[in-house]
Amino acid sequence: MATAFRLHDLRETLHNELHARPSVVVTAPAQVRSWAFLIEPDEHPAARAHWALLTNRPDVKRLNDSSDRQELVEYGDLRVKWEHHTEFVSYTVYCEGTPGTEAILAKLPPHWIDQGPGSLIAAVAVDIQTIRETPPDQFIDAIDPLGPTTVASKIADGAGWLFTDFHLHDGMTHFTIIDGAILPRQLGRIVQRLIEIETYRMLALLAFPAARMVSAELSLWEKRLAQLMHDLGEANTIESERVLLQRLTQLAAEVERSVADSNFRFGAAAAYYRLVQQRADDLREQRLSGYSTLKGFLERRLAPAMNTCAAVHRRQEELSARIARNSQLLRTRVDLKLQEQNQQLLDEMNRRARLQLRLQEAAEHFSVVAITYYGSQLVQYLAKGAKGWLPASPELITAIAIPVIAAAAAYSIHRLRQRLHVSVH
Repeated sequence: MATAFRLHDLRETLHNELHARPSVVVTAPAQVRSWAFLIEPDEHPAARAHWALLTNRPDVKRLNDSSDRQELVEYGDLRVKWEHHTEFVSYTVYCEGTPGTEAILAKLPPHWIDQGPGSLIAAVAVDIQTIRETPPDQFIDAIDPLGPTTVASKIADGAGWLFTDFHLHDGMTHFTIIDGAILPRQLGRIVQRLIEIETYRMLALLAFPAARMVSAELSLWEKRLAQLMHDLGEANTIESERVLLQRLTQLAAEVERSVADSNFRFGAAAAYYRLVQQRADDLREQRLSGYSTLKGFLERRLAPAMNTCAAVHRRQEELSARIARNSQLLRTRVDLKLQEQNQQLLDEMNRRARLQLRLQEAAEHFSVVAITYYGSQLVQYLAKGAKGWLPASPELITAIAIPVIAAAAAYSIHRLRQRLHVSVH
């Protein structure tokens, strides 16, 4: 029955994400070689263009739907898988039979891999043999007990054997798989997991040198913070506290810059390490007597470095939080000192205002006296000029006018002060 559902724009994309990285079917005997190149953010277009140099050849056949993240093609008797990740790009070559690395590279276009962008971060060689051609007991007997530490275990619930020493041979980490009863598609998944374990292991370890460098810087910053807090206890002036606040702010800026520079690297290392652990679990190993499993070997050798990175990252965060708390404490202390100074300033302003008010009141009294004096003089002159028409002497009229003029002047000044007070408030 036809339906008219309105489909989400990303429905098909999200659904197909389950099939975004299918494993390659592998049958023993076979050889697999993989190279991973660390690329910069501006090298992603060059990585796609480099892959196009191979896929645009007329003798190349695409074996799955192409995408901007992964693709599998057939070139002669080789199958080449390309994966494009956020930080790296990888090329994995599958070849049936038992040819060596040089023979496999000779089947590719000359210097094609060498011309790609980025720097080599991981190279893996997986040698897949059948149990008939290479019995596990004979392979184990041939291991030198005094040589490099060998990782040996049964994988896929006992259907195969895995051997490696995690040393570089001809610039590559070598794994040997002896196929007892592993299904071809399951064998392809195991090969992919081994490649991812080595690639993600190297990418996770990129944070270890950064952790060592940051750890040395953290020790210096922690000493500076301790000295600043000691100086803060002895600071007794607002100026000295301002200087301390400036030094503390500068320290906070240095720490935050370090956090910003290394936060991605430490976060990526933790994510890559979890992927390594997950891929190791997926191998479903069984221990062989006298040998370490791949998971156990990685836990002993890789976990300390990852724990160091995690510890340095925690120290960074804790130091940043301590600086923030101390900065807030110092700012509060400075603010309190400023408020105290402001309060003292306000008290001084109030004292001066009261003094000014008293001076103003005194000036008003003098104004009343001055107005009364000049007013009485005017009355006296008028009285002398008109003494022929006045019933009293000019002196008596002047004496009577003095309190009247004083009262009128005092009342007028009082009214003026009230109007000014009302207009201000």
